[in-house]
Order: sequence, then C-alpha cells, then structure tokens
Amino acid sequence: MASRSSERWLALLPADPRPWLLDAGEPAARLVTLTRLLDRGANDTEVQAAKKALLADPGTVGLIGRLPDWEKGISASGHNSPDYAPNILHLLADMGLGPGDHPRIERFLDQLLAHQDEEGRFQARSKWRGQAQARWGALLCDTHIITEALVRFGRADDPRTRRAIDRMAADRVETPQGPGWPCRPDPVTDFRGPGRRSDFCPQVTLEALRTFARLPAARRPRWILEAARTSLRAWRERGAEKPYLFGHGRQFKTAKWPAYWYGAYWMLDTVSRYSGLWAGRSAREEDRRAIAEMAACLVAYNVGPDGRVTPRSCFQGFEGFSFGQKKTPSAFATARVCIILRRLDALADDISGVDVRALASSKGGTGTAVPPR
Repeated sequence: MASRSSERWLALLPADPRPWLLDAGEPAARLVTLTRLLDRGANDTEVQAAKKALLADPGTVGLIGRLPDWEKGISASGHNSPDYAPNILHLLADMGLGPGDHPRIERFLDQLLAHQDEEGRFQARSKWRGQAQARWGALLCDTHIITEALVRFGRADDPRTRRAIDRMAADRVETPQGPGWPCRPDPVTDFRGPGRRSDFCPQVTLEALRTFARLPAARRPRWILEAARTSLRAWRERGAEKPYLFGHGRQFKTAKWPAYWYGAYWMLDTVSRYSGLWAGRSAREEDRRAIAEMAACLVAYNVGPDGRVTPRSCFQGFEGFSFGQKKTPSAFATARVCIILRRLDALADDISGVDVRALASSKGGTGTAVPPR
C-alpha cells in the first residue's frame, strides 16, 4: 500500500478502506483507488486491467449510452439533474475514463465544441418557461461545466476551449462577497437563475475554479486564489448570510450521489486542488480553518464506523450502481471521499481537531450539528 503521500489522512477514518476498495468488485472504485490513492501509472498492468473492466462494465456502457444527440435534445430541466449530459461526462471522468477511451464520448465532445456564442461561451439547447421553442443559450452554469468537461477529456488546447477559458476569466467580477462569478442572464433568452443579480453564484464559481485547477499553473489567472476565498467565505459567513438556494446545513454536509452539485463534497473537491489556500506564503489561517471544518463535516456526515461511505442521499436513476443505493457501503463513493482527504493530507491534524458538534449552525438552522454516526 506504499505511496508518495505521508498518509496522515488515513487517521481521519475509523479504518483504512483501501484493501476493501481493491476487492469490492467495482471496476470504477478499483481503478480510481489504484491511480488516485496508490499512484499507479497508466502502464501498470493492474491499472490497464481495471480500465478494461471499467469499459466493459454494463453500468459504464449504460452511462455512455445516456449521452444524447446534443444537436437535437433539450439539455435538461435543471443543471443539477443527472439527465444533464455534461454531468454524465463528469461522472464518467470521475470513474476513470479519459481522452480517447470511447468513440461515443469523442463524438459528443465534438458536438459540445460546435456550439459557442459570439463571446466564446459554450451553449446548451434549452426550453425555459415562457418560450415557445427550445433555443441555444449560454448560461454560466452551461459554459463552465462544459468547458471543464472538455478540459478533462483532453480538449484543453482546442482553440474553442481556449476561447471559452479566456471568456471565463473575463466574466469574473467583483461581487459583494468578493471576486467570483454571478448568475449572469443569457444574452439570447435573458433567462437567469435564482438569487440577487449582483451576488456571486456558489455553483458557477466552483465550476470555474474546478476548470482553472485542471490547467497548468501558468494558465491560471493571478487572482484565482482570491476567487477561491470567496467560496470559502460562504462557509465562514453561513450563520449570517445564505446565498439564495445554497445553504450550508445538513444537506450541504451530506453528499448526494453521484455528486454533481454544491455541497461540502463538491466544495472540497474544488478547493483541495489549491494548496496555496493552506500552505506557503499565500496561505491564510481563516481559509485553513474553513477547509478543515468542512472536511471534518464530510467525514462525520458521510463515513461510517467501518471507514466506508454508505450513501444517505442519491439521485434516482443510478440504482444499478453502488452509489445509487442507501443500504450498503459504496466503494466508489468511499474512494472519491478518500481522494479529497488525501489531497488535504497536510491538514489532517487540523481536521481531526475540529469538534463538528460545536460548529455554529447555518442561517435559518436551529440547534447544534450532530453527525449521524
């Protein structure tokens, strides 16, 4: 089980789940455990066998089959929907698929690249309330998540993706909460999501941060850590402020699988990619503390006494996957939580020192938080 990490993160769990993850019989869990928790390379024979098993797995085949014809279909009823095709792409990437692994994915990526507005934002075809017909539009929660998917599947250097990344940086504004991305109205339909027009949107801000985190450091904006701090501020100010529809109570702390949307898991999966928030000259104590608190909540609200994650909330339509059931531990969900904790290895002592029960409640909440274990 040797790896390059100091493995202090394992002390955050009641038991080391890695032997179980390797033997659980779930191809995605085995692949990400080998590559993301044990640092095995692409040429490793076990990694190659796990990738082959993942591609042949009926669940994987079914997920790839859910990718629609982007030219004809309506994107989805909501961006947190499991039917929203870019979310399916990200799930497949989280499972271990990447560039060139399947021709249907490559064709779908080509379709995504084909629809971009005049300013460089990628578009989705949607029919919003009051519209007679579906139209192509570019909300930030479309273009950001599409751009990230293109980067994850090897299209970062495509000129259209580069243009979208440049547009993403240009769309960053100063909000009352700090530098970030607001819920910008679509220039064609004038539709916009909930919340005050001037406020930062917690979801699209994390989507942009995730995209930039996947790029080489030289391609990230100089101000990117300040935008990440705006997201962390939402957690710190949860007792006084609540972004519209984005709270920080029990639902925030309990991951909903597969993880598509704003919550402690998604927040940590994003900010854990920016080590400058807790290490080096750019680090700030309040950011270090916020990350440690959320990580402690992630463990307390999601990890059982056996060191495994049994989903407590699931999207419908994934009953054939371990992460789509609430009665038994999910190897995939456990592996994904472990990946985050491993990135935060240097904060293990800070995380273990957090008393989750003593954390202040969110605005609108009552009482003291009590973890389910």
